[in-house]
Amino acid sequence: MPSHVTPRSTQPPSRPPVGNSSEHGLDRRAELREFLRSRRARLRPEDVGLPSSGRRRVPGLRREELAQLAGVSFAYYTRLEQGHGATMSAEVLDAVARALRLSGDEHAHLFRLARPELHGNHHTMPQRQRLRPGIQLLLDAFDGAPAYVYGRRLDVLGWNRLAATVFGDWSRLPPRERNLARLVFLSPAARDRFTDLEAKMLDIVSILRVDAGTHPEDTELAALIGELTEKSHDFRRLWARHDVRRRGHGVQRLRHPVVGELTLAFEAMGLHGEADQTLVVYHAEPGSLSRKALWLLTGLSALPTESAS
Repeated sequence: MPSHVTPRSTQPPSRPPVGNSSEHGLDRRAELREFLRSRRARLRPEDVGLPSSGRRRVPGLRREELAQLAGVSFAYYTRLEQGHGATMSAEVLDAVARALRLSGDEHAHLFRLARPELHGNHHTMPQRQRLRPGIQLLLDAFDGAPAYVYGRRLDVLGWNRLAATVFGDWSRLPPRERNLARLVFLSPAARDRFTDLEAKMLDIVSILRVDAGTHPEDTELAALIGELTEKSHDFRRLWARHDVRRRGHGVQRLRHPVVGELTLAFEAMGLHGEADQTLVVYHAEPGSLSRKALWLLTGLSALPTESAS
């Protein structure tokens, strides 16, 4: 079974959560509990300078060992791992983050779950996101570079013609299906475009984890996670890892039905003044076969692609 970003309504223990049970969003305390357990499980005593003695029933550090490393009492840490983060000071959370050797993204995720008020999370329902016309004009201005914008829940909000040619024509999909997570986990055609599908799936799940910590009250996000949990074994497997990260740049290897293999670098940038919207632009090395392929695809994408409604 996956870890709990489970909707608060009751589900039979043998079934994954489903979308229509997500009336109240995600359970922040359950998220905190499972996140801490998963981070503790990945550490071995020898990794942190503690003696490894005897057989262990479960992998990773024991609670008392983690509490010792963080310099807090066992009872205090146990209360945090039970999901009671509201009473914990920032200093205690920092100490726990250091003991767990959290990354920067994971450290921020811990604070969002335990002390949301410190990160400006005020339990307000996110508003429907729309792309400003000026951003769409910017996307269209990228010549020879696929580009798109995604918002909360990885909803695709806008794209240019070349992005539609490289990744698939999103304008042909109903607005609800214009979602990177649904495409990567539920669409065979979309999945086939990624040479390293495992890495792409992990990126998608990691971004959704960030969203789950930032907007646990988002019922649409809870429904999406429930749907993916129910329909995709890959999603259930990766969601249980509790990985949290946002990659600002990297390399994407693709398999295109017309030009074959593509190796593209990408840059992902948050849009200032547009909450939770990210611009992603792809480009190829000058003189490379991928660069020539992009120019060929640019010529093939003669008609403009409709923007998201």
